Amino acid sequence: MTAPALRLITIPISHYCEKARWALDRAGVSYREERHVQGIHAIAARRAGGGRTVPVLVTPERVLAESHDIVAWADQRGPGELRTLPAAVAERGEVERLCRRFDELLGPHGRRLIYVHMFSQRRLAQEYNDTGVPVWEDRVARRGWTLMQRLVTRVLDITPGCEVGDEATVFAELDRVAGLLADGRPYLCGERFTAADLTFAALSAPVTAPPEYGTPLPQPQQMAPRTAQLIRRAREHPAGRHALDMFTRHRHETATAALAS
Repeated sequence: MTAPALRLITIPISHYCEKARWALDRAGVSYREERHVQGIHAIAARRAGGGRTVPVLVTPERVLAESHDIVAWADQRGPGELRTLPAAVAERGEVERLCRRFDELLGPHGRRLIYVHMFSQRRLAQEYNDTGVPVWEDRVARRGWTLMQRLVTRVLDITPGCEVGDEATVFAELDRVAGLLADGRPYLCGERFTAADLTFAALSAPVTAPPEYGTPLPQPQQMAPRTAQLIRRAREHPAGRHALDMFTRHRHETATAALAS
């Protein structure tokens, strides 16, 4: 068999990259994931034809450099029963509105929040951060941890106390999602799993640490008490429970399984 024609450039722990992995896996699309550590990822992304961020999906026809574009691209290649973007204009508009909101609020604030928490847990962070990256990148990241931390601090605009506002924003988004689910609907946009559920579950992962994530994540019992408390609080939230349920029920639901059933 020949190697997959598609390449997915990622930072393995990135929740935006998990969003892309999930969509591709769900559609049964074969791809080769190329994992990189922070900083080096930007070089890999630009060489692949993207910008300075990941995920970047390289296809024979074009390069996709936004996670939502990758979701939409994958969605068109999976079986109809597993598609996450509705065909009806009004329904699709609602799904995409929620996806944009999660991309713009939940994703950035959750990411910065967990980085602040994990900076003080260097050994644990390194154990999980570099899963699947080239050996030389792992060595560079470990030896240059202080430099990488400075880079992430600058890129994410981490300032003293920013995590307080980030945590408030994240839990406000969880409250908003819980409000949507309060009428008893099983999914964010009604009776069917959509890209809104996929995006919400993936982008809430920094504070829920789902065991079914596409790369191993540290669990609360391994974390510093303050971080463990944050994760448990998010997991116990109605929206956090929904996110974990989406991972349990749908993360490994694939086109192959659907066709076989």
